[in-house]
Amino acid sequence: METDKILLRPWHDSDAETLYKYASDPDVGPRAGWPPHKSVEESREVIRTVFNDITNTWAIELKETKEAIGAMGYGPSCECKLPAREGEPIVGYWVAKPYWNQGICTEALRMMIDHIRQTTDIKSLISGHFIDNPASGRVMEKCGFIATGETCIDENMYQGKDRPIRVLRLEL
Repeated sequence: METDKILLRPWHDSDAETLYKYASDPDVGPRAGWPPHKSVEESREVIRTVFNDITNTWAIELKETKEAIGAMGYGPSCECKLPAREGEPIVGYWVAKPYWNQGICTEALRMMIDHIRQTTDIKSLISGHFIDNPASGRVMEKCGFIATGETCIDENMYQGKDRPIRVLRLEL
């Protein structure tokens, strides 16, 4: 899947150094509920397990640099406690700090939603963002997600304790 600016593609072991460069930033992971990466080896393991065990997770590649600058995906979540309906996938994404506020996540999420509509019979998607990360919520809203009025607290997520999550849903 691609636009003029970005490509959604599978993760490769060769992305480990770039992933570490961006995922080790203490401003990135905690906004999405995961701890900063501590080594290239940890990033490689995340690629091999988390990113490649879930078939619907892609690297967001900036075509200009051919660098993986974030991730986009959907599916069941092993840790998140969002109030998903039966069979309703959870959407998650992040982008490296140098690329914040450039519309990249919005572009990638729109592309993934189009892909889901064209290739699946999924009826709705659910997602959420920590209240203290409103930029993530704006991405969802630009792509048609609507706040459900629910919030939840997921103490299993990194720094999730006492951080409310605003829940949004997209009817497909």
